[in-house]
Amino acid sequence: MTLKKKVKYSILELAAVPAGREPRDVFKNSLELARKAEEWGYTRFWLAEYHNMISIASVATVVLITHIAGGTKSIRVGSGGIMLPNHSPLIVAEQFGTLGALFPGRIDLGLGRAPGTDQETARAIRADRMVSVFRFPEEVADILRYFSPDNSDSPVRAPVAEGVDVPVYILGSSTDSAIVAAKMGLPYAFASHFAPAQLFEALSIYYNNFQPSPYLSEPYTIAGANVVIADTDHEGERISTSLIRMALGVLTNKIDYIRPPEDPTPELMALKENPAFERMFRYAFIGSPETVKEKTKQFLEETGVDEIMVVSHFYDHRQRLRSYEYFAKVMAELSLI
Repeated sequence: MTLKKKVKYSILELAAVPAGREPRDVFKNSLELARKAEEWGYTRFWLAEYHNMISIASVATVVLITHIAGGTKSIRVGSGGIMLPNHSPLIVAEQFGTLGALFPGRIDLGLGRAPGTDQETARAIRADRMVSVFRFPEEVADILRYFSPDNSDSPVRAPVAEGVDVPVYILGSSTDSAIVAAKMGLPYAFASHFAPAQLFEALSIYYNNFQPSPYLSEPYTIAGANVVIADTDHEGERISTSLIRMALGVLTNKIDYIRPPEDPTPELMALKENPAFERMFRYAFIGSPETVKEKTKQFLEETGVDEIMVVSHFYDHRQRLRSYEYFAKVMAELSLI
């Protein structure tokens, strides 16, 4: 498969909290990143939804979308995603209808059905969430109906959303989500930045079963990747030790703040070769701009996706900005190949 001439590139922001920082510092940095991303040609800036994790401050997704959209001018801002079993479809439609009215043509609604947290916390968020999990396609359809101008005669309405242009994306890390997206004729975003195992199977199912809809005439796919770019491969490896330690906390259920990078010791590098780490971070592109360009090109050729969504975990905000600037240049160079 040959590289598409124009592959869009975007950012998924988790608002990761470095050790010694407060959420308010993180939110300020997120806005600065979004403003820079707008300058560097990124298509969209999505905010995640996680709960009960000291290392992630993106918990009130709609609030953060308002913060970012209000501080930028043109970049699309949205959810990556709203974990629908945690929420009422009507409230989601009202919230995003409001956002769509405030920021016309700039809001995306990404919907997932994972809890974004541990099971005990998920129950605290919504006791009947498992009922919602099994009704995910129906609840997505409910949201689409609330946005439709044809819903004006319904006994249950979200008037603020009716006729408002807010594209809906289906998010997933398994083949189940691919089936939902294909049958509903919606764009599909796969979480290959942390759950790559079923990426190709899910993409195949989506492409082969896609049904054109009023929302989308042909398939549209997004895939995630972790990216850490520095001036040299060695510096990229050193900076990525923060990512390695974060991953270790996830794998051992000992979630911690993002820690400062350190020299890549043999012990830390051995963690990268651990099968669990390899499975989780198969698509972690780390190193110099040239190294990351080759890895990104291979990824785009193999997947054929329309858009790549980048996730980065850095301790130092300035280094993170530099990495995202480098990646924009990488994508500009790839578009000329």
